[in-house]
Amino acid sequence: MEISIVTKEDLKQLKKELLDEIKHLLENSTPIQKQWLRSSEVRKLLNISSGTLQTLRINGTLTYSKIGGSLFYSYKDIQKLLEQVTSH
Repeated sequence: MEISIVTKEDLKQLKKELLDEIKHLLENSTPIQKQWLRSSEVRKLLNISSGTLQTLRINGTLTYSKIGGSLFYSYKDIQKLLEQVTSH
């Protein structure tokens, strides 16, 4: 069995390499998209007013779920809506 001595400098170098690798991974990763969005996030994403969002809910263009007084919209449904609008 071979015995190796690890110095403080070795540990510092390992730490630097690990931190550099983590930074590299974080820089190259894509942000995770939330599955459900609140009304304010949808309005900002679509650049619409509260009234327009309400109209989309009422006429069934955009489905939603109500949980404890808050409305949530599926990100996938919003993507479908955007695709329909841009394809026409």
